[in-house]
Amino acid sequence: MKPVWTPSENYTNGSHLQKLMQALGVSDYDELYRLSVNDPASFWKATLEEISFEWFEPYREYADLSRGVMWPHWFPGGRLNLAHNATTRHARGERARQLALVWEGENGSIVRLTYRELDQQVAQAANAMRQLGVKRGDRVGIYLPMLPETAVSFLAVARIGAIAIPIFSGYGAEAARTRLADAGATLLVTADGFLRRGRVVAMKTVADQALASTPSVERVLVVRRVNNGAAMQEGRDVWWDEAVESQAKDSPTEVMESMDPFMLIYTSGTTGRPKGTVHYHAGFPLKAAQDMAHLFDLRPGELMFWFSDMGWMMGPWEILGSLLLGATVFLYEGAPDYPGPDRLWSMVERHGVTHLGISPTLIRALIPYGEEQVKKHDVSSLRILGSTGEPWNPEPYQWFSEVVGGGRAPIINYSGGTEVSGGILGCTVFKPIAESSFNTPAPGIKAAVLNDDGEPVIGQVGELAVLAPWPGMTKGFWNDPERYERTYWGRFKNVWVHGDWALQDDEGYWYILGRSDDTLKIAGKRVGPAELESAAIHHPAVQEAGAVGVPHEVKGEAPVLFVVPRPEFEGSQELAAEIAEKVAEVLGKPMKPAAVYFVSDLPKTRNAKVMRRLLKAAYLGESGGDTSALVNPEVLEEVRRLKPKS
Repeated sequence: MKPVWTPSENYTNGSHLQKLMQALGVSDYDELYRLSVNDPASFWKATLEEISFEWFEPYREYADLSRGVMWPHWFPGGRLNLAHNATTRHARGERARQLALVWEGENGSIVRLTYRELDQQVAQAANAMRQLGVKRGDRVGIYLPMLPETAVSFLAVARIGAIAIPIFSGYGAEAARTRLADAGATLLVTADGFLRRGRVVAMKTVADQALASTPSVERVLVVRRVNNGAAMQEGRDVWWDEAVESQAKDSPTEVMESMDPFMLIYTSGTTGRPKGTVHYHAGFPLKAAQDMAHLFDLRPGELMFWFSDMGWMMGPWEILGSLLLGATVFLYEGAPDYPGPDRLWSMVERHGVTHLGISPTLIRALIPYGEEQVKKHDVSSLRILGSTGEPWNPEPYQWFSEVVGGGRAPIINYSGGTEVSGGILGCTVFKPIAESSFNTPAPGIKAAVLNDDGEPVIGQVGELAVLAPWPGMTKGFWNDPERYERTYWGRFKNVWVHGDWALQDDEGYWYILGRSDDTLKIAGKRVGPAELESAAIHHPAVQEAGAVGVPHEVKGEAPVLFVVPRPEFEGSQELAAEIAEKVAEVLGKPMKPAAVYFVSDLPKTRNAKVMRRLLKAAYLGESGGDTSALVNPEVLEEVRRLKPKS
């Protein structure tokens, strides 16, 4: 496939990878990647030195695998604290006056903090939490939108050796309660409310409902964001400004072992309770910083903005990776198209964003507003574009590349997950990039595509797998080690199977085709939902599409499409037939959808990821499991009212 972006000296010179290659004495990227998986001890030693990572006590060896590949002990003997590396070491050095964090509220409020100021606020919050009874190893819920206090409280929890539980700001009471109760949280940090599309969301009210049946939570620290008169329970609740801002601006930092946990992120499952992925001080932060350095080439002083929420992996990833590298992290509270469709682009111009990460679904939602919404702003500060969460369709990929990136900024496609602490596949600026592709596994990740017999294949669709453990992989699921082993290690012996269908072509480009539990098998042929959706988007009436497979007595499965039409089109039987024919024209007659339905939206998470399993379950009248991650659950009711065609 012809590349859409090729490396230039503007991107390679002075990059993290160039410095790493020089330190390791390798001549090109492919040689570096081979070294990273064949000699990971040397690779990680040089990587940590290149980003100036500090240990309180150095580690004895790279890894202890005596318990097997499922349960490695990374950097044994090493003692550290991620909060020290994220803020304190910069605050005491040459970056003390450099911007560490920039925040913008939906109403236009702006906060800017230098590394020294951020470190002082983290120390104050750590002192307040200790006063509220939080001890090393205690769990602390962080149920906040993207505010400055979100990053401050998250780092403060790590500084005192406690364990943070980031919770999606859009969760209802039951979803928040489930996570707090499972973790046994003793403190909750929340806000009185926040702004979303110009209205106040009463977050404290939801938090109180969640806490009504969560007896482990003894204290609540409340950020005063909207002053909406939120009720405060005497003896339990305390305002952030009253508890934190009077504290001393220095605080002792707990010395932690390399595998001591600092965070539990819960992921939703199709059945059963959510899975609490356990992350540790010498894992997630290092993997986040390494990926940002080697794939996104985020350099000191540059500004990273990933449109996400703290409850998703990319929120903590953005904060920790950016700060460990001495860059600036940008947080935004509100909707991407409020009060106008140019909100994202205006923020890029206003703050000089250099790295912008958004999902393909969000790009598809912004395209109908027109190119002029981007072009009326100077977005030339953008050096790197990022994407994760789902496969691309050609049109939005090209729009992001050409309209937003001006054809000069590469799109770093990035795919992995919460349990990975970052990416399995990505792109590097040292190699050409083909449309919608990944041009490399992340350095240090020994990735392969496996067939049904567990053999690596090229040019065939198979399961994306990792053949060796890596720093950052989850330390199991909270209080459920058997479920962790079954989920990722149960298919092939000593191999991590991630749950994505993937393809590596003969030219070395990789493609994610969708979750393996989303993939359709039609007349014996596997097809990813993204292929069907991309084919549908070839029709000018289709703004977005979601594809699922439903039982079929002849084919085994048949594709069904749910289409969000562009505003100038109205759904009809004739239009549905046209779209079905377009899919057949692009993919072949066997892939023609059995039905095409028009819907107002697709079920999505806060970071715009389409939840196909819920779409399918609603259509078939089945239970989809945990739906709490959705920002628009009402769409499922719309789908349930549709009558499946036999």
